[in-house]
Amino acid sequence: MFLLISITILTTPLLADKYFLPFSIIIMLLSFVPFIIRFERRKVAGRELVLLAVLAAIAAVSRVPFASIPSVQPTTFVIIVAALAFGAESGFVVGALAALVSNLFLGQGPWTPWQMYAWGMIGLSAGLLRNTWMMKHKVGKVIFGFITGILFGWVMNLWYFVSLDESITITAIIARYSASLYFDLAHAFSNVFFLIIFADSWLKILQRFRKKYGLLDK
Repeated sequence: MFLLISITILTTPLLADKYFLPFSIIIMLLSFVPFIIRFERRKVAGRELVLLAVLAAIAAVSRVPFASIPSVQPTTFVIIVAALAFGAESGFVVGALAALVSNLFLGQGPWTPWQMYAWGMIGLSAGLLRNTWMMKHKVGKVIFGFITGILFGWVMNLWYFVSLDESITITAIIARYSASLYFDLAHAFSNVFFLIIFADSWLKILQRFRKKYGLLDK
């Protein structure tokens, strides 16, 4: 996720006039598609697919009641705990599906792939870090939730620039990211709240379920 943001912003002055849209989409796909292919090649049982679908549905539906409060929702929290319990690939799938399904209620659009990418990468990152000191302690989870809340907004800001028909300047980039700071912080602090209150109980339930039925434990 950070790679996409960095490369896109640094190359914007050179590519904005003609090539910003295809360039940003190519970068996104290059980091998106390999994980889907890898997951498809795994031998996943039907009940494991059902579990991922249920988690994705929970993440998606939990976003709807909070739609009236910009950037505040438990979706990111659900994606993170799913990744911590079942691994990086599962976290990526839950994140991507959560964006797609929730937008069936809130409205699909060209921004949907960007949300799928951002939430998918949050799930992937949480899964990759699940055996580290950071994710084994509540403080680490909270820090991760805060940072990813900010990064999610930064990725979605890229969609704003893609939609512009005018030249993109560094000044416009700074102005946009400054204007979105309130919403990014709202997302980050909502992640912190849900992780502090619910993370331990959710993880105990999901990990017990995984061990009992041997699901996605590869």
